[in-house]
Amino acid sequence: MFKKILVANRGEIALRIQRACRELGIKAVMVYSEADREAKYVRLAEEAVCIGPAASNLSYLNMPAIISAAEVTDAEAIHPGYGFLSENAGFAEKVEQSGFQFIGPTPESIRIMGDKVSAKQAMIKAGVPCVPGSEGELPDEPAQIRRIAKAIGYPVIIKAAGGGGGRGMRVVHTEAALINAVQMTKAEAGAAFGNPAVYMEKFLQNPRHIEIQILADKHRNAVYLGERDCSMQRRHQKIIEEAPAPGIPRKLIDKIGERCVAACKKIGYRGAGTFEFLYEDGEFYFIEMNTRVQVEHPVTELITGVDIVKTQIMVAAGERLPFSQRDIQIRGHAVECRINAEDPYKFVPSPGRITMWHAPGGPGVRVDSHVYTNYFVPPNYDSMIGKIIVHGDTRDQAIARMRTALAETVVEGINTNIPLHRELMVDAKFMSGGTNIHYLEEWLSHHKR
Repeated sequence: MFKKILVANRGEIALRIQRACRELGIKAVMVYSEADREAKYVRLAEEAVCIGPAASNLSYLNMPAIISAAEVTDAEAIHPGYGFLSENAGFAEKVEQSGFQFIGPTPESIRIMGDKVSAKQAMIKAGVPCVPGSEGELPDEPAQIRRIAKAIGYPVIIKAAGGGGGRGMRVVHTEAALINAVQMTKAEAGAAFGNPAVYMEKFLQNPRHIEIQILADKHRNAVYLGERDCSMQRRHQKIIEEAPAPGIPRKLIDKIGERCVAACKKIGYRGAGTFEFLYEDGEFYFIEMNTRVQVEHPVTELITGVDIVKTQIMVAAGERLPFSQRDIQIRGHAVECRINAEDPYKFVPSPGRITMWHAPGGPGVRVDSHVYTNYFVPPNYDSMIGKIIVHGDTRDQAIARMRTALAETVVEGINTNIPLHRELMVDAKFMSGGTNIHYLEEWLSHHKR
């Protein structure tokens, strides 16, 4: 086992990893930008290193600064968390070339799964069902592009091969709009991701967003930890996540989970990973794989009892998974609300000083957050300041506990999206379960403030 790990991230995930290290008896080195000097995990750290100014490209995306911090503190491994450099194959490569262990998949796995075209091809080979679409990158010839779209059937969606976070995609309903949409998406993809390649898929009208969590070790053992429903989203950004997914037969989940495990073994995957699917009319369609820990990992932890972050660290150190598939039991239901520093209905970011922070408690309530009273939320990063996660014996009990938790939560000095969550927790459609990925946007259009 490692004696010292450098945590190459910020916010609530940095604190989450720090806590996992403490449980395992590992020293955690925290890095921070000048804007994050006041963060809770920095104050709690045994060792902390400032890696640059507030701007991400000069700090959390600064590979030489992060690797230098690992060198000067004698760390043995680097945990990238999520976002920033967590899915950057070049960073994983540099970490390992510098003599450290990257707590995540191999650079090769990140490369294959990070490019959506090669990921889809790998999944087709492994027998994982995919959304009907182009065989690979779209050609330049307009007539060929039109032929592909006609074969798939409108509406289609154009996606950036190197995209993510809901960016680099465009829905096309008619042939007249097709070529212009492809050219615009290519230009956007080149500017945003440094890769202008795009591909085409059938645009599913009312799907749900279901993901399968897997864990794999270096000894070709892999398990799936059930599923999560992440359909409550706005502009492809998740707001509420829950597990298990309401109304989907266990047999179907087991079938798709087994295929995901088989795919991991086929590509020699190690660490934590998430297979993301669209689910419509009883069918699963693979869309992408995230080769890192997810923001919503706590809902899976609460229903399985598996500590995903600790397991990531253990398998990176070469240990075997401490459980087999038959050991994984799904118990009860969990719901997560992402708490963002923003206007709850206009979504304008609301950085600033938190003058009062009171977190909820009680049976089945977990709060993952790095903030506290008098903490200053910097304007430089993602607006998420924490997550409230609840667990209950049933979905109804979990939702009731979430209502209580949200009612108890006090955040003053800045705006947050808690009022939106409170409304959604009493929304009849959400309460009945199984809403599709467009539901929240439609709901917001009818509840304008």
